[in-house]
Amino acid sequence: MGRKLGRPSVQGIRFRLGLAMAVALLPILMLAAVQTEAGFRRQAEQQRIDLQLAADRSAAEAKVSIDSAVVLLQALAPEGVGFYCEPRLTALVDRLDGIAALSRYSATGEPVCASRSAAVVSSAQTREQAWYQRLKRGEEVAMEWAAGEPGALIVGVRSERPLGAFQGAIAAVLPLTALQPDILDPALPLGSQAALLDASGRILTATEPAAFVLDDPRAIATWAANAQRGDTALFEARDARGRRQVYAGAPLSGRDVFVLLSAPAPGLLSWARLNPFGTLLLPLAAWLATFAAVMLLSERIVVRWLAYLERVAAIYARGRFSVRPVQAEHAPAEIRVLARTLGSLGETITRRDRALLEALDEKDALMREIHHRVKNNLQIISSLLSMQQRAVNDPAARAALGDTRQRIGALALIYRILYQSEPIREADSGTFLRELVGQLVAGAAVRGPLVTTTVEADPLVIDPDKLAPLALWLVEAVSNAQKHAFAERGGDLQVRFRVLGETSVLEVQDDGPGVADPASAGVGRTLMIAFAKQLRGEAELVPGPDGGCIARLTFATPQAQGPARIHQVAAFRVSGTRP
Repeated sequence: MGRKLGRPSVQGIRFRLGLAMAVALLPILMLAAVQTEAGFRRQAEQQRIDLQLAADRSAAEAKVSIDSAVVLLQALAPEGVGFYCEPRLTALVDRLDGIAALSRYSATGEPVCASRSAAVVSSAQTREQAWYQRLKRGEEVAMEWAAGEPGALIVGVRSERPLGAFQGAIAAVLPLTALQPDILDPALPLGSQAALLDASGRILTATEPAAFVLDDPRAIATWAANAQRGDTALFEARDARGRRQVYAGAPLSGRDVFVLLSAPAPGLLSWARLNPFGTLLLPLAAWLATFAAVMLLSERIVVRWLAYLERVAAIYARGRFSVRPVQAEHAPAEIRVLARTLGSLGETITRRDRALLEALDEKDALMREIHHRVKNNLQIISSLLSMQQRAVNDPAARAALGDTRQRIGALALIYRILYQSEPIREADSGTFLRELVGQLVAGAAVRGPLVTTTVEADPLVIDPDKLAPLALWLVEAVSNAQKHAFAERGGDLQVRFRVLGETSVLEVQDDGPGVADPASAGVGRTLMIAFAKQLRGEAELVPGPDGGCIARLTFATPQAQGPARIHQVAAFRVSGTRP
C-alpha cells in the first residue's frame, strides 16, 4: 500500500481532487436526487387532486344556488298570475341575494308578469331563446347563458296544466358573480384562477381572463365537449403569457354551465416550497460545507501552485525569461512537470529571441546596405543623364531628360529615406513629401525665378510600394506647375497631404494663370493618371478658388499599418502632436 501511495499517479492532482469530491458530494447528490424526485411527484399529484376537489366543491356550491333557484321556481310555478304577481316577485328578488330577476311567461312566450328588475322582452324574443324552446319540448328545467345580460344565467322551470299540457314557464336570472368560485380557498394551489363557461367552451366570467386564453384556442372547447359526455379529466396547456397551467373542471347543474379552475403547473423546484428545511435548506447547508472542504483542498493542492505558475507566466509575458519556477518542487507531480516545462520554455524562448534579434539586426544591416547602394546607383544614373542633358542642344530633348532626372531623383530619395529611418521597411510620407518638394523646387530655383513653397502633410507610415507612385505623381504635378505656372515669373506653390480615414488626398496648388484646356492630355498628365491608378485612386485638375490650378490625387489610404495608425493620424490632426 505504501508503494502504491508513493506512485506519481496516486499523488497527482486528478486523483486527490477526484477522491475528495467523490466522497464529499456523493451523499449530497443522492439526497438531493431522492428528495427532488419524491417531492416533485408528491406535489404534482397533490396539486392535481386539490385542483379537482376544489372544482367539484365549487361546482357543488354553485349547484346549491342553482338548485335553490329551481326549487323556488317550482314552488312558484303553480301560482296564478293574479293582481299581486309583480309585487310578490319583486319582494322575493329583494329578499334573495342570489337572484337578480324573476319572470313568468305564457304558453305563447308572452311575458305575463315580472319583477321590476327584469329586462323587458317581447314574446317573439322569448320564443327564440333556447331555454324556452327546451321547456316547451318537455324538459322540466333548462338553463342558458343570458345573451342580453353578459353576467347572468337564466334558469327556467316548466309550468303545466292538470293534464300535462304546456302552460308556460317561470324563469329566474342568476348573476354569475353569485356562482363565481372562491379562489381564496386555502386548499387551492398558489396562483389559482377560476372561470365559468358554457357548453360550447365560451368563457362567461373569470377572475383573470388571461389565464384562460390558451395558445391552443380549441383546448377549452374540446374539454367542454368531453365534459358534456361526462369526461371531466384534467388537462395541461400554456396560457396567453406562455405559462404552463393545469386545468380542472366540473359541471354546475346538468351539462349547460361548467366551472373551470387553473393553477400553475409544478416546476422542477416547486417541491421545495412544501418543506423548505428538509428539501432545500438542509441540502444547501450540506452542499456549502462540502464546497468549503473541496475549496480548501483545491487551494492547498492545486490553486496556490497554479497561481504561482501564473505569476511566472506573467513575468515571461513581460519579456523576462530569466526567472525559473523553482518553488514548485514541493508541488504535486503534475504541477512539478508543468513547472519544469515552463522553465524549459523560458530557456528556449531566450535562446530563440537572441538568435532572432541577431538575425534581424543582420537583415536590417543588409537592407540598409541594399537601399544605400540602390540610392547610389540611381544617383549615378541621374548624373549620367545630367551629362547627357548638357550635351544635347534640342530644348525638347533637354526638357525630357530633365523630367527623367527628377523622377529618378524622387526614387533615389525614397531609398535614402528608407535606409536612414529607424523602421527600415517603412517611411513617413509627411517627411518624405517635404524633402521631395524641397528637392524639386531647389533644383529649379538655380535656373529660374523664385518659387516659394508651403507643405502641409499628415504623417502616414507607408511602405515603398505605395510611396513610389505617390512620389512620381508629385514630381509630375510640381513639374507641370513649374513649366506652365511659374515659367519666367515665379510664384507660390502649396502642397497639401491629408489622411481622411479610408481615403487620402494629395493636392498641388499654384497661383498661375490656370489650365487653358482641362480636357487636353499631355505626357505629364497621362503619367499622373497612370500613377493614380497604381494607388487605386484618381487624379484631376481643377481651378483654384483664387485663381491658378489645383492638381488633386485622391486614393485609398494604404492599410498596411492597420486601422490603429489611421486613428493616430486623426488624433494628430486634432491635437497637433506627432503620434
